[in-house]
Amino acid sequence: MFMTKFRQSPLIIAEAGVNHNGNPDLAMKLIEAAAEAGADLIKFQTFKAYECASSYSGTAEYQKQVGAANQFELLQKLELRFADFIKLKARAEELGLGFLSTPDGEESLEFLCSIGVEAIKIASGEITNLPFLAKIGAKKLPTLLSTGMSDIGEVEKAISTLEESGCPEIILLHCTTEYPAPADEINLRAMQTLANSFALPVGLSDHSVGIEAAIAATALGANIIEKHFTLDQSLPGPDHAASLNPVQLKNLVDAVRKTTAMLGSPVKCATESEKKNRLLVRRSICAKNKISAGERLTIDNLCCKRPATGIAPEFMPLLTGRKSKCEIEPDQPINWEDLDGVA
Repeated sequence: MFMTKFRQSPLIIAEAGVNHNGNPDLAMKLIEAAAEAGADLIKFQTFKAYECASSYSGTAEYQKQVGAANQFELLQKLELRFADFIKLKARAEELGLGFLSTPDGEESLEFLCSIGVEAIKIASGEITNLPFLAKIGAKKLPTLLSTGMSDIGEVEKAISTLEESGCPEIILLHCTTEYPAPADEINLRAMQTLANSFALPVGLSDHSVGIEAAIAATALGANIIEKHFTLDQSLPGPDHAASLNPVQLKNLVDAVRKTTAMLGSPVKCATESEKKNRLLVRRSICAKNKISAGERLTIDNLCCKRPATGIAPEFMPLLTGRKSKCEIEPDQPINWEDLDGVA
Protein backbone atom coordinates (compact mmCIF):
# COMPACT_ATOMS: atom_id res chain seq x y z
CA MET A 1 0.00 0.00 0.00
CA PHE A 2 1.21 3.49 -0.90
CA MET A 3 0.96 5.08 2.55
CA THR A 4 2.66 2.20 4.35
CA LYS A 5 5.87 2.97 2.47
CA PHE A 6 6.32 5.96 4.76
CA ARG A 7 7.16 5.98 8.46
CA GLN A 8 4.67 8.53 9.65
CA SER A 9 1.01 9.44 9.26
CA PRO A 10 -0.35 11.72 8.08
CA LEU A 11 1.93 11.94 5.08
CA ILE A 12 2.94 15.53 4.42
CA ILE A 13 3.16 16.48 0.75
CA ALA A 14 5.05 19.69 0.03
CA GLU A 15 3.24 20.97 -3.06
CA ALA A 16 5.79 22.78 -5.20
CA GLY A 17 3.30 22.79 -8.07
CA VAL A 18 4.36 25.44 -10.54
CA ASN A 19 6.11 27.64 -7.98
CA HIS A 20 9.35 27.07 -9.89
CA ASN A 21 8.01 29.54 -12.51
CA GLY A 22 9.34 27.31 -15.28
CA ASN A 23 12.90 27.43 -13.90
CA PRO A 24 14.42 23.97 -13.20
CA ASP A 25 17.06 25.46 -10.88
CA LEU A 26 14.31 26.97 -8.75
CA ALA A 27 12.54 23.60 -8.78
CA MET A 28 15.70 21.98 -7.38
CA LYS A 29 15.81 24.54 -4.58
CA LEU A 30 12.18 23.78 -3.75
CA ILE A 31 13.09 20.10 -3.35
CA GLU A 32 15.92 20.97 -1.00
CA ALA A 33 13.66 23.26 1.06
CA ALA A 34 10.99 20.56 1.33
CA ALA A 35 13.53 18.02 2.55
CA GLU A 36 14.93 20.46 5.10
CA ALA A 37 11.41 21.18 6.39
CA GLY A 38 10.83 17.47 7.02
CA ALA A 39 8.14 16.78 4.42
CA ASP A 40 7.55 13.21 3.29
CA LEU A 41 6.99 13.93 -0.39
CA ILE A 42 7.48 16.70 -2.93
CA LYS A 43 4.89 17.23 -5.66
CA PHE A 44 5.06 19.04 -8.97
CA GLN A 45 2.75 19.40 -11.97
CA THR A 46 3.84 17.79 -15.23
CA PHE A 47 2.15 19.12 -18.36
CA LYS A 48 2.35 20.36 -21.89
CA ALA A 49 0.34 23.55 -22.21
CA TYR A 50 -1.27 22.46 -25.49
CA GLU A 51 -2.71 19.38 -23.76
CA CYS A 52 -4.26 21.35 -20.93
CA ALA A 53 -5.88 24.51 -22.20
CA SER A 54 -6.91 26.29 -25.35
CA SER A 55 -6.56 29.94 -26.20
CA TYR A 56 -10.27 30.26 -25.36
CA SER A 57 -9.61 29.49 -21.69
CA GLY A 58 -9.73 32.61 -19.55
CA THR A 59 -7.64 33.04 -16.42
CA ALA A 60 -8.98 32.73 -12.89
CA GLU A 61 -8.79 35.75 -10.63
CA TYR A 62 -5.70 34.45 -8.78
CA GLN A 63 -3.97 33.82 -12.14
CA LYS A 64 -4.44 37.31 -13.59
CA GLN A 65 -1.36 38.79 -11.88
CA VAL A 66 0.88 36.77 -14.20
CA GLY A 67 -0.23 38.92 -17.11
CA ALA A 68 -1.13 36.06 -19.46
CA ALA A 69 -3.94 36.55 -21.96
CA ASN A 70 -5.37 33.09 -21.29
CA GLN A 71 -4.57 29.85 -19.49
CA PHE A 72 -2.71 28.41 -22.47
CA GLU A 73 -0.29 31.35 -22.42
CA LEU A 74 0.00 31.12 -18.63
CA LEU A 75 0.83 27.42 -18.69
CA GLN A 76 3.43 27.89 -21.41
CA LYS A 77 5.34 30.17 -19.04
CA LEU A 78 5.21 27.56 -16.28
CA GLU A 79 6.22 24.43 -18.22
CA LEU A 80 9.24 22.36 -17.35
CA ARG A 81 10.73 19.94 -19.86
CA PHE A 82 10.09 16.24 -19.30
CA ALA A 83 13.86 15.82 -19.01
CA ASP A 84 13.85 18.21 -16.05
CA PHE A 85 11.54 15.91 -14.11
CA ILE A 86 13.98 13.02 -14.43
CA LYS A 87 16.59 15.10 -12.62
CA LEU A 88 14.07 16.41 -10.10
CA LYS A 89 12.91 12.92 -9.21
CA ALA A 90 16.49 11.74 -8.76
CA ARG A 91 17.32 14.69 -6.51
CA ALA A 92 14.20 14.20 -4.40
CA GLU A 93 14.96 10.54 -3.85
CA GLU A 94 18.58 11.37 -3.05
CA LEU A 95 17.29 13.59 -0.23
CA GLY A 96 14.85 10.95 1.04
CA LEU A 97 11.71 12.53 -0.40
CA GLY A 98 8.97 10.67 -2.19
CA PHE A 99 8.32 12.16 -5.62
CA LEU A 100 4.86 12.93 -6.98
CA SER A 101 3.66 14.92 -9.93
CA THR A 102 0.23 15.61 -11.36
CA PRO A 103 -0.10 14.68 -15.04
CA ASP A 104 -2.28 17.19 -16.84
CA GLY A 105 -2.56 15.23 -20.05
CA GLU A 106 -1.96 11.82 -21.61
CA GLU A 107 1.59 12.61 -22.72
CA SER A 108 2.45 13.66 -19.17
CA LEU A 109 0.82 10.53 -17.75
CA GLU A 110 2.80 8.26 -20.05
CA PHE A 111 6.02 10.09 -19.25
CA LEU A 112 5.57 9.92 -15.48
CA CYS A 113 4.82 6.21 -15.63
CA SER A 114 7.90 5.69 -17.77
CA ILE A 115 10.17 7.13 -15.09
CA GLY A 116 8.74 4.89 -12.39
CA VAL A 117 6.55 7.11 -10.21
CA GLU A 118 4.98 5.13 -7.37
CA ALA A 119 1.64 6.91 -7.46
CA ILE A 120 -0.42 9.34 -9.53
CA LYS A 121 -1.93 12.55 -8.19
CA ILE A 122 -5.09 13.76 -9.95
CA ALA A 123 -5.89 17.48 -9.82
CA SER A 124 -9.36 18.64 -8.84
CA GLY A 125 -9.98 20.00 -12.32
CA GLU A 126 -9.85 16.48 -13.77
CA ILE A 127 -12.49 14.89 -11.54
CA THR A 128 -15.13 15.03 -14.31
CA ASN A 129 -12.65 14.07 -17.05
CA LEU A 130 -13.70 10.43 -16.91
CA PRO A 131 -11.88 9.30 -20.09
CA PHE A 132 -8.62 10.58 -18.60
CA LEU A 133 -9.39 8.97 -15.23
CA ALA A 134 -9.92 5.66 -17.00
CA LYS A 135 -6.46 5.93 -18.56
CA ILE A 136 -4.97 6.71 -15.15
CA GLY A 137 -6.76 3.76 -13.54
CA ALA A 138 -5.43 1.46 -16.25
CA LYS A 139 -1.88 2.25 -15.09
CA LYS A 140 -2.73 0.28 -11.93
CA LEU A 141 -0.89 2.67 -9.64
CA PRO A 142 -2.03 4.07 -6.29
CA THR A 143 -3.93 7.26 -7.02
CA LEU A 144 -4.52 10.40 -4.99
CA LEU A 145 -7.71 12.13 -6.13
CA SER A 146 -8.30 15.78 -5.23
CA THR A 147 -11.99 16.61 -5.00
CA GLY A 148 -12.11 20.41 -5.16
CA MET A 149 -15.17 22.00 -6.85
CA SER A 150 -17.02 18.67 -6.85
CA ASP A 151 -20.10 17.25 -5.21
CA ILE A 152 -20.47 13.78 -3.74
CA GLY A 153 -22.04 12.37 -6.91
CA GLU A 154 -19.11 13.51 -9.05
CA VAL A 155 -16.68 11.99 -6.57
CA GLU A 156 -18.58 8.71 -6.75
CA LYS A 157 -18.39 8.65 -10.57
CA ALA A 158 -14.67 9.38 -10.49
CA ILE A 159 -14.02 6.60 -7.99
CA SER A 160 -16.07 4.13 -10.02
CA THR A 161 -14.19 5.04 -13.20
CA LEU A 162 -10.82 4.56 -11.54
CA GLU A 163 -11.79 1.27 -9.93
CA GLU A 164 -13.41 -0.18 -13.03
CA SER A 165 -10.30 0.61 -15.08
CA GLY A 166 -8.01 -1.18 -12.63
CA CYS A 167 -6.85 1.35 -10.05
CA PRO A 168 -5.71 -0.69 -7.02
CA GLU A 169 -5.72 2.04 -4.37
CA ILE A 170 -7.49 5.39 -4.11
CA ILE A 171 -6.87 8.13 -1.56
CA LEU A 172 -9.32 11.04 -1.53
CA LEU A 173 -8.17 14.57 -0.81
CA HIS A 174 -10.77 17.09 0.28
CA CYS A 175 -9.98 20.45 -1.28
CA THR A 176 -11.35 23.97 -1.71
CA THR A 177 -10.14 25.19 -5.09
CA GLU A 178 -9.53 28.87 -4.48
CA TYR A 179 -6.21 30.61 -3.88
CA PRO A 180 -6.25 31.42 -1.06
CA ALA A 181 -9.31 29.50 0.09
CA PRO A 182 -11.55 31.44 2.52
CA ALA A 183 -11.48 30.01 6.04
CA ASP A 184 -15.27 29.68 6.14
CA GLU A 185 -15.24 27.58 2.96
CA ILE A 186 -12.64 24.98 4.01
CA ASN A 187 -15.44 22.70 5.29
CA LEU A 188 -13.21 20.16 6.98
CA ARG A 189 -16.21 18.08 8.00
CA ALA A 190 -16.62 17.21 4.32
CA MET A 191 -13.37 15.26 4.62
CA GLN A 192 -15.09 13.01 7.14
CA THR A 193 -18.10 12.72 4.83
CA LEU A 194 -15.80 11.39 2.12
CA ALA A 195 -14.30 8.86 4.51
CA ASN A 196 -17.69 7.67 5.72
CA SER A 197 -19.23 7.56 2.24
CA PHE A 198 -16.52 5.64 0.44
CA ALA A 199 -14.53 3.84 3.16
CA LEU A 200 -11.28 5.14 1.62
CA PRO A 201 -8.32 6.94 3.17
CA VAL A 202 -8.81 10.70 3.12
CA GLY A 203 -6.70 13.79 3.47
CA LEU A 204 -6.64 17.52 2.87
CA SER A 205 -5.22 19.43 -0.06
CA ASP A 206 -5.04 22.78 1.68
CA HIS A 207 -5.17 26.10 -0.16
CA SER A 208 -5.95 28.24 2.88
CA VAL A 209 -3.66 30.82 4.47
CA GLY A 210 -1.63 29.55 7.42
CA ILE A 211 -1.35 26.10 8.97
CA GLU A 212 -4.50 25.93 11.10
CA ALA A 213 -6.50 23.90 8.57
CA ALA A 214 -3.75 21.29 8.35
CA ILE A 215 -3.63 20.96 12.14
CA ALA A 216 -7.42 20.66 12.39
CA ALA A 217 -7.53 18.11 9.55
CA THR A 218 -4.89 16.05 11.35
CA ALA A 219 -7.04 16.06 14.48
CA LEU A 220 -10.01 14.91 12.39
CA GLY A 221 -8.07 11.92 11.10
CA ALA A 222 -6.48 13.04 7.83
CA ASN A 223 -4.14 10.46 6.31
CA ILE A 224 -2.44 13.02 4.06
CA ILE A 225 -1.79 16.76 4.29
CA GLU A 226 -0.85 18.54 1.07
CA LYS A 227 0.20 22.18 1.19
CA HIS A 228 1.59 24.60 -1.41
CA PHE A 229 4.91 26.18 -0.58
CA THR A 230 7.31 28.58 -2.25
CA LEU A 231 10.76 29.98 -1.66
CA ASP A 232 9.40 33.53 -1.82
CA GLN A 233 5.76 34.58 -1.52
CA SER A 234 6.45 37.78 -3.46
CA LEU A 235 7.56 35.99 -6.64
CA PRO A 236 5.37 36.44 -9.71
CA GLY A 237 3.12 33.48 -10.41
CA PRO A 238 -0.40 32.28 -9.67
CA ASP A 239 0.26 30.29 -6.47
CA HIS A 240 3.06 32.05 -4.58
CA ALA A 241 0.89 34.41 -2.53
CA ALA A 242 -1.24 31.52 -1.22
CA SER A 243 1.77 29.32 -0.43
CA LEU A 244 3.85 28.82 2.69
CA ASN A 245 7.45 29.94 2.80
CA PRO A 246 10.07 27.39 3.91
CA VAL A 247 9.95 28.46 7.58
CA GLN A 248 6.16 28.18 7.59
CA LEU A 249 6.37 24.77 5.92
CA LYS A 250 8.70 23.59 8.70
CA ASN A 251 6.22 24.96 11.25
CA LEU A 252 3.42 23.02 9.56
CA VAL A 253 5.40 19.78 9.61
CA ASP A 254 6.24 20.23 13.28
CA ALA A 255 2.65 21.16 14.20
CA VAL A 256 1.16 18.20 12.33
CA ARG A 257 3.61 15.80 13.96
CA LYS A 258 2.92 17.25 17.40
CA THR A 259 -0.84 17.08 16.83
CA THR A 260 -0.51 13.44 15.78
CA ALA A 261 1.42 12.67 18.96
CA MET A 262 -1.24 14.44 21.01
CA LEU A 263 -4.00 12.30 19.49
CA GLY A 264 -2.37 9.28 21.10
CA SER A 265 -4.46 6.33 22.22
CA PRO A 266 -8.27 6.07 22.33
CA VAL A 267 -8.02 4.10 25.58
CA LYS A 268 -8.94 6.21 28.64
CA CYS A 269 -6.50 5.29 31.38
CA ALA A 270 -3.76 6.90 33.42
CA THR A 271 -0.68 7.58 31.33
CA GLU A 272 2.81 6.71 32.50
CA SER A 273 3.54 10.35 33.32
CA GLU A 274 0.30 10.64 35.32
CA LYS A 275 0.83 7.57 37.48
CA LYS A 276 3.54 9.17 39.57
CA ASN A 277 1.15 12.02 40.44
CA ARG A 278 -1.85 9.99 41.57
CA LEU A 279 -0.80 9.56 45.22
CA LEU A 280 0.17 13.22 45.44
CA VAL A 281 -2.97 14.89 44.09
CA ARG A 282 -5.75 12.43 44.96
CA ARG A 283 -7.24 12.35 48.46
CA SER A 284 -7.62 9.75 51.16
CA ILE A 285 -9.48 9.61 54.47
CA CYS A 286 -7.60 11.44 57.23
CA ALA A 287 -8.14 12.30 60.87
CA LYS A 288 -9.79 15.71 61.15
CA ASN A 289 -8.45 15.97 64.69
CA LYS A 290 -6.54 13.72 67.05
CA ILE A 291 -8.22 10.31 67.39
CA SER A 292 -7.45 8.25 70.48
CA ALA A 293 -6.99 4.49 70.53
CA GLY A 294 -10.39 2.84 70.94
CA GLU A 295 -12.28 5.94 69.76
CA ARG A 296 -15.05 5.43 67.23
CA LEU A 297 -14.75 7.08 63.86
CA THR A 298 -17.51 9.51 62.86
CA ILE A 299 -18.19 12.10 60.22
CA ASP A 300 -17.09 14.67 62.76
CA ASN A 301 -13.57 13.31 63.24
CA LEU A 302 -12.86 12.31 59.61
CA CYS A 303 -12.04 14.34 56.49
CA CYS A 304 -10.55 13.78 53.03
CA LYS A 305 -7.21 15.37 52.14
CA ARG A 306 -4.12 14.78 50.05
CA PRO A 307 -2.13 12.53 49.76
CA ALA A 308 -3.87 9.36 48.62
CA THR A 309 -1.79 7.05 50.80
CA GLY A 310 -4.71 6.10 53.03
CA ILE A 311 -8.17 4.62 52.48
CA ALA A 312 -9.94 6.04 49.45
CA PRO A 313 -12.78 8.52 50.07
CA GLU A 314 -15.33 6.18 48.47
CA PHE A 315 -15.04 3.91 51.54
CA MET A 316 -16.05 6.61 54.02
CA PRO A 317 -19.40 4.85 54.81
CA LEU A 318 -17.46 1.70 55.81
CA LEU A 319 -15.29 3.59 58.30
CA THR A 320 -17.91 5.40 60.35
CA GLY A 321 -18.64 3.48 63.53
CA ARG A 322 -15.38 1.51 63.56
CA LYS A 323 -12.89 1.91 66.40
CA SER A 324 -9.32 3.01 66.03
CA LYS A 325 -6.72 0.47 67.21
CA CYS A 326 -4.15 3.19 67.72
CA GLU A 327 -3.72 6.87 68.23
CA ILE A 328 -4.06 8.82 64.97
CA GLU A 329 -2.66 12.33 64.63
CA PRO A 330 -4.57 15.21 62.94
CA ASP A 331 -4.29 15.07 59.10
CA GLN A 332 -2.76 11.57 59.28
CA PRO A 333 -4.05 9.29 56.49
CA ILE A 334 -5.99 6.32 57.89
CA ASN A 335 -5.30 2.77 56.70
CA TRP A 336 -7.31 -0.40 57.25
CA GLU A 337 -4.70 -1.79 59.64
CA ASP A 338 -5.37 1.20 61.94
CA LEU A 339 -8.95 -0.02 62.59
CA ASP A 340 -10.71 -2.80 64.40
CA GLY A 341 -12.29 -5.28 62.04
CA VAL A 342 -15.80 -4.97 63.50
CA ALA A 343 -17.87 -1.81 63.34
